[in-house]
Amino acid sequence: MKRISKILVITTLFFSMGCSDLLEETARNKFEPGFFSTETGVIGGVTGLYAELRSVYGQPYYFNICETGTDEYTYGSQADANFKSADLCGLGIPDASNSRFDVLWNVAYRAINSATGIIDNGTEAGISPALLAEARFFRGFYYFLLAQSFGGVPLDLGGGELKFNTTPTRTSVRNTVPEVYSKSVFPDLEQAVADLPDNPRMTGTVTKNVARLALSRAYLTFGWWLENPNNIPTYPACDRKGIGSYDLPAAQYFQKAYDAATYAIENPGPYALQPTYYDVNVATNDRNSEIMLWADHTESNAKYSESNVTGWDGGVAQNQAVWMVTWYFQSVMGSITNTNPVWNFPPFFRTVQAGQSFSRMWSRMATPVGIFTNTFADKTQDSRFDGTFVSVYRGTWDLNPGVYAYKGTIYNANTLPINPGDPTVSFLHTDPGGITYTPTTQGSPSGMGLGYLPGRADWVVPLTNVSRTVFPGLWKLGAYRKNKTDYHDDKIASSRPFNILKFSEFYFLAAEAAVKGATAKAGMSARDLLNVIRARAGKWKFSNADNAAKTDDYSAALVAATPATITINYILDERSREYFGEGYRWHDLARTQKWAEYAGEYYIASTTGGTPERVDRDLKTLGDGHKYLYLRPVPTGQLDNMDGDNAYKQNYQNPGYN
Repeated sequence: MKRISKILVITTLFFSMGCSDLLEETARNKFEPGFFSTETGVIGGVTGLYAELRSVYGQPYYFNICETGTDEYTYGSQADANFKSADLCGLGIPDASNSRFDVLWNVAYRAINSATGIIDNGTEAGISPALLAEARFFRGFYYFLLAQSFGGVPLDLGGGELKFNTTPTRTSVRNTVPEVYSKSVFPDLEQAVADLPDNPRMTGTVTKNVARLALSRAYLTFGWWLENPNNIPTYPACDRKGIGSYDLPAAQYFQKAYDAATYAIENPGPYALQPTYYDVNVATNDRNSEIMLWADHTESNAKYSESNVTGWDGGVAQNQAVWMVTWYFQSVMGSITNTNPVWNFPPFFRTVQAGQSFSRMWSRMATPVGIFTNTFADKTQDSRFDGTFVSVYRGTWDLNPGVYAYKGTIYNANTLPINPGDPTVSFLHTDPGGITYTPTTQGSPSGMGLGYLPGRADWVVPLTNVSRTVFPGLWKLGAYRKNKTDYHDDKIASSRPFNILKFSEFYFLAAEAAVKGATAKAGMSARDLLNVIRARAGKWKFSNADNAAKTDDYSAALVAATPATITINYILDERSREYFGEGYRWHDLARTQKWAEYAGEYYIASTTGGTPERVDRDLKTLGDGHKYLYLRPVPTGQLDNMDGDNAYKQNYQNPGYN
């Protein structure tokens, strides 16, 4: 395996408003072993590990492969081949070149080698176990991500198994899945739990419970892998059993997952659930007590955000995920006059002044109808639909300082007047009938084929008729700036952190483990645990659709509606309601081997206002030879950098992708 000895330490910032705790760094091109034998060197190396998170989380291609091809997302109207192939609907199939899992592979191995250098040399130099445990967390965490995605992966980067490597090598041997878990994932994360502090060393650094969350998820995932209910193949081929002290039956791993998760719930440390779902995701409350790990960004400094803060092209570590799932709302047109109206005035100004609902538009990914009719069927009592999507777009043209700097009334659907802040496009929960749809040609009313109803000034689209072109945006990831006066460029990446681990997931992990047979504590059954989350979902603080405070409390109703018997499918539904569009979904469906069941088909309209059409994915044939898709292909770049003939490289690649 060709490994680069130059591990870049990219600056990163972890802070809350009013907090001066800062992970500073001095940029270095290369780490030598001796550098990690000093506390300064270890702190610099660990800081680089936090920085690497930005190159994975919020990165649009990684976001795509974690979401497209699941029940949550399909390809959108502006998708390129990477997104279409990920959808597995006949327009291509993921391969070593287009799957873009190289994003994870490349970043993970940079971080793993750096973490190993810190662990090996810092231990010998007497660096505190607590500081070294941060590196152990990252090594175990990244190996866990790799094993979930690729199966068995190399533990030897050229210097020996789990040894720091400074000499590039062009050979590589893949370890088996049990070897990766038994030699790195479990021992690294368990040691991290033992040695990390209860409270973060600095704002945003990892703690015992951060490591415990990753460990609980790993126990659960390995338990499923051992059980293998749908006979999904693994690679390299091996017996489905752990190694040494980790040679335990699946039932014990489910119990371990449950015990770790419930211990954290009972001993939360500095973490806690937010009072409402809105509080979890509103940008003004970023880095709150529920968020345990995030890939950080800041609007105050391009260096510390690792992306431009005033324009396009800020590098590979930008947070651009929300761009992929935002439709071209700026193509909607109104008229300044209602006499012989001319439909050429854009009612939306999309820069950061417009707020969390208005992010840069790219339409690479679109949401299927079933998400709105099934997953988020309850849009009235359950606050998570409103706290996830932009279902009402309100006019923002008064914020536009440029050529369209008109502040007055404009005319919208039915040539009725609207003012800034009024609903301009609304996604209706159901189709009331009687909607007339406009053409999609330039200069026509709306300009996007949106519908209108008699007497309404807002354009309307029923959620039962969303298309690859028009669909609700993802409010929870929406871009936001505290400084609303300096930036007018819509091309800037989001300066918000991308959330990775949340305290709420402990409840889901414990519930899933209980369903899989773990012995539950009194008051902490699967239903009890999920009802904590569902009760919170019934509490409203603010309605994004109404743009107004809302204090309704439907907690009792949501708790009462929870089934008496919890199933894995019910947990998957709840996970989607809680974590929709956050990059969890492919891993959830792959872990539970429910991918084909949940995502084998979907419905979406080809044009705005059209009848949703059924689309079948190749996933439906997973039982007839396509099960290899549960493993992602080793990237072309890795194979190209290896010595050896085609047979050697084909043997290295996961089956089905040769």
